[in-house]
Amino acid sequence: MYFALFMIAILVVTGLIWLLDIWVLRKNRGDQAEPWYVEYSKSFFPVILLVFTLRSFLVEPFKIPSGSMMPTLLAGDYILVNKFTYGLRVPVLNNTFIKMNHPQRGDVFVFHYPPEPTIDYIKRVVGLPGDVIQYQDKHLTINGQKLDVKFTENYTYTMSFKDRDGSDQENSMTAQQSSEQLGDMKHDILIHDIPNQYPSGSPGEKFLNGEAVTVPAGHYFAMGDNRDNSADSRVWGFVPEHNLVGKAFFIWFNFDQFHRIGTSIK
Repeated sequence: MYFALFMIAILVVTGLIWLLDIWVLRKNRGDQAEPWYVEYSKSFFPVILLVFTLRSFLVEPFKIPSGSMMPTLLAGDYILVNKFTYGLRVPVLNNTFIKMNHPQRGDVFVFHYPPEPTIDYIKRVVGLPGDVIQYQDKHLTINGQKLDVKFTENYTYTMSFKDRDGSDQENSMTAQQSSEQLGDMKHDILIHDIPNQYPSGSPGEKFLNGEAVTVPAGHYFAMGDNRDNSADSRVWGFVPEHNLVGKAFFIWFNFDQFHRIGTSIK
């Protein structure tokens, strides 16, 4: 969001200088050379406008910062997000001015983090408006139907964290990689043999108490594929329609694992 504000500011400044030169400055300077700020504005404005349009309405790049979506997405993946799948939105304000599709179960989507909208999160759509969700014994149940989950193999990875003294530490983790059928989408998830803890009053706490939650109208229930290492709707609640950014669809780069370049996100 801050980057979008910065681009808007630069776009406005360079555009105004260009227009001011056309209407006023050019007439007054005669045969003199263009000032540096006019030259730079005329050069940068079309480029900034093109980039701003692409990022705001078509495709925007993101970097995955954590392992909450493993094994689908890894920390360090650079991904592309389709910005028009869920409708065209006013930059920064995020109000929809052209409605199109709605998120579907199984979509990997980017959204503004509800408790702090200046931060972007990426998770998987698990619950649609009106769905009744339960999560017990590491299994999802949607509208009374328990999802089909099949174990495939053990998955070992390294989790980075900071110690109490601020030093960087690494911890080796082993999880069960399983295949989960979520609507029309079959995808992999990671399950750890550890108990879950959630804040008081959160959907996660209700799950632990054997309760179900109903997704409100205009909202979505999101979960990470790394089910036991993901701060998602179980912790902070539902994702409002207004917070949607777009659908992730492509990994375009990874500095450490080149074989992931060009991978579709499912």
